[in-house]
This record gives sequence, structure tokens and C-alpha cells, in this order.
Amino acid sequence: MVWKKGERIPTHLIVGFLGSGKTTAITKLIDQRAAGESWSILINEFGKVSIDHALLDSEQEGIAVEELGGGCACCTLALAFKPLLAQFIRRTKPDRLILEPSGLSHPAKVVDILRSEEFAGSIDLRNIICLIDPKDFDDPQWQASEVFQDQVQLADVVALSWTDKRDREQIERCREWVESFDPPKQLIFETCFGEIDLELLDRDFGTVRIPLFADAHPAPPAADIRMRDSSDEDVPASIDSTPSPGRPLRFQSAGSDFKACGWIFHVDEVFNRRALVKFLGEVPSVLRLKGIFHCDGDWWSINRAKDAIAYTESTWRRDSRLEIIFEDQDADWSDIERGLLECLAER
Repeated sequence: MVWKKGERIPTHLIVGFLGSGKTTAITKLIDQRAAGESWSILINEFGKVSIDHALLDSEQEGIAVEELGGGCACCTLALAFKPLLAQFIRRTKPDRLILEPSGLSHPAKVVDILRSEEFAGSIDLRNIICLIDPKDFDDPQWQASEVFQDQVQLADVVALSWTDKRDREQIERCREWVESFDPPKQLIFETCFGEIDLELLDRDFGTVRIPLFADAHPAPPAADIRMRDSSDEDVPASIDSTPSPGRPLRFQSAGSDFKACGWIFHVDEVFNRRALVKFLGEVPSVLRLKGIFHCDGDWWSINRAKDAIAYTESTWRRDSRLEIIFEDQDADWSDIERGLLECLAER
């Protein structure tokens, strides 16, 4: 399937809460694409520092990746989302378009934008796939979350993820909960390592799904983007600024219920991987943590969802970077930054 001028682009939403495995699933879908197809991936990240953009291999031929960071496309960044999407489509002319909203986003407003008159002639919105970690379902706070519920409500297909790490009773409880939604899901299946059959993207379901909580995600305060200067005070920064050794850029953002902070380190700084993994695994009350670091002669992505931390080799080579999301609480970003710098390898 190759896109032709005048045709609408098959478009898909991959939704799910923080740490459910959306980026991994998109990577696996990319691996299955037909030869000669061009895909465009638009990623919305709550934090200002792009991590998912770095994890996806945008150097592959036929793959274009764009990111919108510093808030959710459904509220804070809604005005920026429309022109960015339109420009991205015009520039890349994809055969297929995949959107990954922030794990904190309410998908209903993104769906409304994609189905609006503005995009009616260019976008063919097909089924929505939601990934759920059964562990999140077992957390009463997230089970009661209106955004979490509507991520499931609006999905045609639900993938129960991390099933190799969850016990059978937990998985079945989550499945029964998903089965209780009306209208019913077209398909519920289990997956691990982000495996999703490419064929699911083009199944024609045609079910109209109405959100349960259309106004669940009001616009939060504007993002607060800052960096650390030589006097250790916060001053406004640009994401295009350049960090220097020992002085990383720091970017803070906040929503109605969550706070995030991201760092970008100088490309020449090298971290001790063992010390880094230990430190990042012990940062308290982390909702989500993603990073890519130059460690001991190689590059590694480090991923923490709740209390589980994992790391894998990465092809990223531009700089070391980290994004941490907490629930709305006071966090000592300077203390975390000092701990990160203490993990630098001695040279």
C-alpha cells in the first residue's frame, strides 16, 4: 500500500497509561511494515525532554518521527498539535500515520481533532489500540481515573501487556474489567514485549464509541521550562540550548495532577552504568522514568515503570537525557540532579 495524492492516510492511535508499552509496540509494528512503505510517527510526551523520539529509530529509511513535548495534546498543547500535525503530513507524505498520545492524555479530544473538518480530507482514522498493564488496573487510584477509563472506553482493540511479568489471576481480573465496557471491545488479547499483529491496524470495525468522561482532562497550568545556571538558580531555557560538562540543561513541566522534570547532558559525559541504574532505581515515588545514557563506552536506554527498572542497548548517540514523571508532589530536582552527576564515571 503506497499513499497517492488525494487519498486519505490510514491513521492509528496507540494509547495507554504510562509504562504500558506503547513505544515498544510501535517499534514492533514498524518492523512488520511492507517494503517501500513510508510511515510517520507523531509522539506526544508529557515532559519537555523527548525520550520516545530517541528510542524510535528515525534513521530507518521510510520512517519519519516528530515529537510534541511539554504537555498533553488533548489540552495544554491542543493549539500546537493541529498545525504541527498538518505540517508533518505535508512534509512526510506517509503511507501510514501512527500517533502516540502521552500516557496522561485523554484520547477523546485527540480523536475529535483527527475527525474534524480540518483533517477530514487527509486522515482516515482507523481502529484505536489501547495497551494496559494489568498491574495498573489493580491500582485503585488508576482504575478510578477517568482518563484511564476512557483510554479503554474509546479503544477498539485492547492489548493486555506485560503478561510475562504478571500473575494469571491479575491478568484475568483485568480482562474481565475490559470486557465490562460498552460497546464491547472488538478484540482483547495478551501480549508481551510489545508484539502486535500488523493486520490489526487495518481491520474494519466501524463501531462508534463515546467517551464516558469527555471533560476529564481540563487544561493545566502552562508548562514551566527551566534550566540550571552557574549559580544553581532556575532560569528560562530553550530546548535548543547546549549543555556543558557538569551543567546539564533542566526542564520542568507540570499538569493538573502530575509533575515532570527532564535533563539533557553533554554528549561527552560518560556515566557509570551500575551506579546509574542503582540511583535511578532508588528515586522514590516515581510514576515513570525513561532515559538514554552514554555509559562505559556504550549507550543504554533505561526504563522504569513504577518499581521495575530495565536497561537495553541503544542506537542513540546525540546526548544523554532523562525524563521523570511524579504525581503532583514536591520533588527536589536539584538533589536528583546532584545524584545524577555523582554517577558520572571517573575519567
